[in-house]
Amino acid sequence: MIVSVQNPGGTADPCIRSTLEQTLPADEYEVIFVDDGSTDGTAERLDSVASVRRNVRVLHLPYTGSPMCGRNIGVAAAKGDFVYLLDQHDRLERDALELMHERAVETDADILVGRLTRDSGPPMAAFEASTSRADILRDRLLSLLTPHKLFRRAFLEEHQLGFAVPGGRVAEQTFVLRAYLLAKVVAVMADHLCCHLGERGEAEEDASAVATELRTLLDVVDAHTEQGRQRDRMYAYWLRTVLLKPYFSPRFGGSSVDRGRAFGLCRDLVLDRFPERLDRHLPVHFRAVAALVRAGRLDQLISYANATRRSGLRADLLEVRWDGPILALGLAVEVLVGGGQPARYHADGERLLWCPPRAVDANLLPDHLMDVTSAVARARVEVYVRHAGTGVVYSLPVDYRVERIPEGENMRLRIVCEAAVDVTVAALGGELPSGMWEVHVRMYGGTHQARARIGRPDGPLNCLGVLAQLPRRRLVVPCWSDAGELGLVIEPRSFAESIALVSPAVELRRQGGDLYVVVPVPYVPPSGGPPLEFVLRSAAGRIREITAPALVEPGVPGRLAGQLVAKVPVKRVLPGRDRLGPGAWTASLRGEDDEAGLRFGLEMRGGTVAVCPATELDPERRSVMGRDTVLHRLGRRLPGARHLVRLARAGKHRYLRD
Repeated sequence: MIVSVQNPGGTADPCIRSTLEQTLPADEYEVIFVDDGSTDGTAERLDSVASVRRNVRVLHLPYTGSPMCGRNIGVAAAKGDFVYLLDQHDRLERDALELMHERAVETDADILVGRLTRDSGPPMAAFEASTSRADILRDRLLSLLTPHKLFRRAFLEEHQLGFAVPGGRVAEQTFVLRAYLLAKVVAVMADHLCCHLGERGEAEEDASAVATELRTLLDVVDAHTEQGRQRDRMYAYWLRTVLLKPYFSPRFGGSSVDRGRAFGLCRDLVLDRFPERLDRHLPVHFRAVAALVRAGRLDQLISYANATRRSGLRADLLEVRWDGPILALGLAVEVLVGGGQPARYHADGERLLWCPPRAVDANLLPDHLMDVTSAVARARVEVYVRHAGTGVVYSLPVDYRVERIPEGENMRLRIVCEAAVDVTVAALGGELPSGMWEVHVRMYGGTHQARARIGRPDGPLNCLGVLAQLPRRRLVVPCWSDAGELGLVIEPRSFAESIALVSPAVELRRQGGDLYVVVPVPYVPPSGGPPLEFVLRSAAGRIREITAPALVEPGVPGRLAGQLVAKVPVKRVLPGRDRLGPGAWTASLRGEDDEAGLRFGLEMRGGTVAVCPATELDPERRSVMGRDTVLHRLGRRLPGARHLVRLARAGKHRYLRD
């Protein structure tokens, strides 16, 4: 295993730890850290690690500013049959090396691609299924051009494969592409998560260097493929991702620094190496940009970039219901284009024609470019869940239908779908781990694609929690985040915290001099749950505390398991010792052993009590699973306290765990 590092500070700790804690015995693998002239103490730290571990080596290089040279030196120094390349912000699963090595030997692979996930972003399409003989185009290997792969070392040496120095992003892709094209066997292991990709900063790259690297890459394509569809599709991939995609970025639309020079280099390369026949492999908006580049209309490209700034996706939640232990989510999804308006198409008989933004001169675009009938027929939607803590992503099964909505001579495209969340099998056939899971939607609408979170609808959310029947019972609770986005929490840590998850749906009822606070309860244990107290604390000035017994009552069958009711006396003028008075108050539930901060607060003005989000009263109370005792508020301010709390929680039993 080869890890390139350069002044990571403490951010490389997860990476270093993951390389040292593999399930393979230490005498069966080695870790080579290649330090690129670090000056932040990393070099000394790695030396101390190597001094006590026989399978760890550290190679020190003078500063180069690029990991390319370090990777080449690390590969040359490696002794194992296989090498795996890792960056300093990535981390491996504990059994990753063992499982990847077994699969590589089993498939006789020169290259094995283990399942990757990003801390942000949708699932990677290349990992829909495992394969022992992957094809570059059919299995979408062009979407996996980072060096995070298991390479047979003898294969690299036989073909003298190495990274260009210094080299940028395209040069890195050239190394991987050449390896793909030369390998006898490329295998994909999609059934087990191997590596978490960290954030790779967008380094400033000189436009002329990128153009030079891209020409080198295209020469590799020409040397290893025949003229035809395969080569054209590969060319079209880099035309889209390297040359045309930057024209959709806010940076291009809002900045003029070196824009003219970069455009000139791009146009020269497009005219020289990318003939117009390649455009048929591009989405329509990329075809439009390619046409404007060939026409030399930088002004129109700027107008187009500014007109598409507010493109995105609208995902409306239509229904949330439980079919036994499976959560069904009904959604209506529609792509938004410039100005946040739904994408519209001009209906011409059976054909659908793309409508470019008004800021773009349609006379500059060829007529055949506008026909998007076949592309719209391939419209689709994907729904996936992402773990808020680890970033792991899993796709969900979705049934959908495409609806065409007429609007005069135009037509909108909307997809109505139903996604099923079965926590017992959603993780590649296994159960979803505990914690908070975000729900994301991605739609390809024929001409554009976008992704978004599911926002809060006008109506109430089905707050009913359900027990998933696994080897052990696990509670699953749908809830909203503080930003109003749909999520699922699996195994809340306590009865009080399960109520805190759905507490934004609180209701207030005023009777005489008392205020009744009614909070949904997603699941009521057979025993009725442990006794709880409803606690209010003044949010400003001298701390005052009011407590009231909190009783659980029956809820609404099929929608709510129960509701928690607390009776709070109210005093209109000044707060009494046990009475709610004017001002803002934070709310929490206190059990026998802990206290959970509720996600709402109360504010009383002129005798009227209103509900407000907890984050408005205490901005630090942002976690859905967060607590709000004095010790927790103090701990949030102590360096390292959060890490210690996470370690402590890892060993605790969760709510309802046997």
